[in-house]
Amino acid sequence: MSREVKTLYVAEAEDGIRLDRWFKRRWPHVSHIQVQKLARSGQIRVDGARIKPDGRLTAGAAVRVPPLPEPGEPPDADKQGLSDRDIAYARSLVLYEDDLVIALNKPAGLAVQGGTKTTKHVDRLLSAWGEGLERPRLVHRLDRDTSGVLLLGKGPEAAKRLAGAFARRQAKKTYWALVIGNPKPPAGIIDLPLKKSGINDFEMMRPADSKEHGAEPAETGYVTVSRAAHRAAWMALRPFTGRTHQLRAHMKAIGHPILGDPKYGDEASGQLSGLLKLQLHARRIELDHPGGGKLVVEAPLSPEMKAGFAHFGFSEDEAEVEPFGGLRRPR
Repeated sequence: MSREVKTLYVAEAEDGIRLDRWFKRRWPHVSHIQVQKLARSGQIRVDGARIKPDGRLTAGAAVRVPPLPEPGEPPDADKQGLSDRDIAYARSLVLYEDDLVIALNKPAGLAVQGGTKTTKHVDRLLSAWGEGLERPRLVHRLDRDTSGVLLLGKGPEAAKRLAGAFARRQAKKTYWALVIGNPKPPAGIIDLPLKKSGINDFEMMRPADSKEHGAEPAETGYVTVSRAAHRAAWMALRPFTGRTHQLRAHMKAIGHPILGDPKYGDEASGQLSGLLKLQLHARRIELDHPGGGKLVVEAPLSPEMKAGFAHFGFSEDEAEVEPFGGLRRPR
């Protein structure tokens, strides 16, 4: 590891780029979680001030870059020495893999990235494929308790193309969810800005006026797939934007919280949920493959969702492959 502290300046063409992406362009072997730790500890500074990993940089800003590991060098303790069991577990999650892409079937309860109290997470397990340039890169995220398809890019160029597809909203994501009651109308668009409130484990997204400081546009398409009388409904959800907890916050906002959700549920949904865990599953992703053609990946139902389907009598064959064909977004 070089012990030199550097000061680099943001180029004009980089105006508005996120700090973590700025680092990724220059040091592709440095993981997102490393950038998080360096920023959180104040080792990375911009114009002398602390900055969050998702903070935006302005042209001409001076970035303090602390010592960074060299490619292939074990970066920190939690990346070193995955056991054979860890490697086998990581490999067991693979739904699809080729030279440019890996699709994992992320289980509920496994965080995508680490934190102060999280040592087992997808980002750590990616060392099963190697370090440095061989290490796959996360291109999007799922909540800890959401199961389903999680895409990774092999190499910086593939990761850049995949992440770009998500950023430009070109990825068609289909989630399955079980909610309390029957939404009316049975299909539609939820166009409701969201704003973060609270901190850490108490952080939540709440509906906000579009003019409110910190409010972000958020848009979700929904289609009712099946109903269990008036008690519950099986929904197909498609986020057209990528806000934190967007699907959970939007379903709560229209009065139909996702079952098994301790953060966004209410008393009625809690009673109906019983022992069920969060009933939200990233079922399918369709987007352009970074090597050409289309990439379509589906994740089988998680044990948590299977329990929900069994409880309410739903069957997978009731769903259409593309349930949003008749849904049109307003212009």
